[in-house]
Amino acid sequence: MLCRQLIYYLSHFPVCLIIIINNIYLLLIIIIQHAAAIYIYDGLAKKMTDLLACADIQVNGSRPWDLQVHHENFFKRVFTQGLLGLGEAYMEGWWDVDKLDQFIDKALSGDLRNQIVRREHLPLVLLAKLTNMQALTRAYQVGEQHYNLGQELFESMLDVRMTYTCAYWKQAQDLDTAQMAKLDLVCQKLDLRPGQHVLDIGCGWGSFASYAAEYYGVKVTGVTISTDQAEYASQRYKDLPINIVVKDYRLLDQQFDHVVSLGMFEHVGAKNYAQYFERASRCLKSDGLFLLHTIGCHEQTSSPNPWIHKYIFPNGTVPSLSLLAPELEKFFVLEDLHNFGAYYDATLMAWFENFDRYWPNLKHLKGNYDERFYRMWKYYLLTCAGAFRARKLQLWQLVLSKHGLPGGYQRIV
Repeated sequence: MLCRQLIYYLSHFPVCLIIIINNIYLLLIIIIQHAAAIYIYDGLAKKMTDLLACADIQVNGSRPWDLQVHHENFFKRVFTQGLLGLGEAYMEGWWDVDKLDQFIDKALSGDLRNQIVRREHLPLVLLAKLTNMQALTRAYQVGEQHYNLGQELFESMLDVRMTYTCAYWKQAQDLDTAQMAKLDLVCQKLDLRPGQHVLDIGCGWGSFASYAAEYYGVKVTGVTISTDQAEYASQRYKDLPINIVVKDYRLLDQQFDHVVSLGMFEHVGAKNYAQYFERASRCLKSDGLFLLHTIGCHEQTSSPNPWIHKYIFPNGTVPSLSLLAPELEKFFVLEDLHNFGAYYDATLMAWFENFDRYWPNLKHLKGNYDERFYRMWKYYLLTCAGAFRARKLQLWQLVLSKHGLPGGYQRIV
């Protein structure tokens, strides 16, 4: 019996040797791949650790702004996918930080974005260059994806009038007061008089329209691309001289005493700036004023932030003065430019505090409000707060006239 087995193995020796060698080869590949992965991980981890240290941020440190890494592929994802990878990794729990707003403030103040994630999202860049991402056919997408998320979400987060733009905290201590101060500031800058008719481009849930009608005695026509906003505002303010319609700004063709646009210009896109200002000019009487309230930045870009585009504001782009001014000057005289972007930090922090406090109730109301949504919304609010705190984002109020005011404009702050 033993001789028979020996004869069998000897007769099959070449085949057995090949199997043994093949298994050894596969084992070596696994060992090499594992070693390479460790080498790459260690290299990327060291690179990011060194870069973060320049901004006084430690990996797995103990301070509130220190980064806590939970997934071994985090560093690779950030270096290869940039801003989109950083945001999605946070949504998936690959990393955390106790104070996300402080982390972003330090990272941006230390210019880490240009060193770690200064990688353009090529498909999005090409889409922005080759197409009009804010064309009329795409205009209602942001309303459906963002502004129609549910009234409960925005009611829990915003002030009593549901004002979804930067508040004015100069003499305010709470969100409601700060938002009323902003609305009143806009009314004063426009020098509203009873009986005048005002156009509100991007009227949201009717906060400005209701305030101006209630306290200044004007009529307001508001346009929005959100069906939820239009329905809410029309019902809530049905006793005020307000008309809210679902319509894109490009379809407007009526003249008004004044025009206002608060927090809508970020959805227009550089390819449409000329058309936007032409339409606003056409709708404004010759002696009227146009107040434009918009987020701004000092970097010239025509493509959206890839994470914001995918999860928060599809097709949105933050304007720079270098892109905005040439188109504006074709139709208007710039009477005043007021930057109070530092107040957006406080506004966003107040929004997050409200959202976080109400979350235990909110998450039971709708299937979409799950833990992933919570991390997404938290990331949106707190990273934006950090960006404004680092002064990488601004908030501009521009007061414009069609021909220049005789004697000049008297600034109101």
